[in-house]
Amino acid sequence: MTETLTIRPYEARDEDACYRVCLETGDFGADGTHLFEDPKLLGHIYTGPYLKFEPELAFVLEDNEGVCGYTLGALDSAAFYNRMETEWYPPLREQYPAPTGPKEDWTLDEGLCNQIHHPPTPKLFEEYPAHLHIDIIERGQGKKMGRKMIDTLLDSLRPQGSTGVHFGVSHRNTNAQGFYHNYGFVDLDTDEFCIYMGMKL
Repeated sequence: MTETLTIRPYEARDEDACYRVCLETGDFGADGTHLFEDPKLLGHIYTGPYLKFEPELAFVLEDNEGVCGYTLGALDSAAFYNRMETEWYPPLREQYPAPTGPKEDWTLDEGLCNQIHHPPTPKLFEEYPAHLHIDIIERGQGKKMGRKMIDTLLDSLRPQGSTGVHFGVSHRNTNAQGFYHNYGFVDLDTDEFCIYMGMKL
């Protein structure tokens, strides 16, 4: 069978598949399935709110087996994070208790639960108010679709008046850093977890 790869707008039926993509890229781009006891916990933080609040800025990569990647966006990062705090996290905090005991003894799941209860202060960049996420599982990688997926999202942001977009990439993910630099993103800032990159639109 000839393989076909297509990018299309997100649909509600794709939610579980997008959560799976998040998990299967949850180990710094590699499959993180073995790392987490709750397979949905990672997606609750990094995927679900985008699908809920800004589905018009969500696009999936699909092959013959189904969804194998996505790109997600938020037009106004400050407003988006505010909605996460007021609308998204409260029910999750009821579902997932905050961890107790010494932090060094927490499991990865407990660390994510703590993040639900105490989200890190997000980085905001005035000239780059939108932000994006892109994840592609192994079977969809190396097929030159990452650039097309970002193109699709940026082409959706521009008509809405966005002046710029940013994102964070792990220090450990050097391959991704090279890809983004080649695309045209520039370094904006860095912290202990990641490098923040951006592009004016």
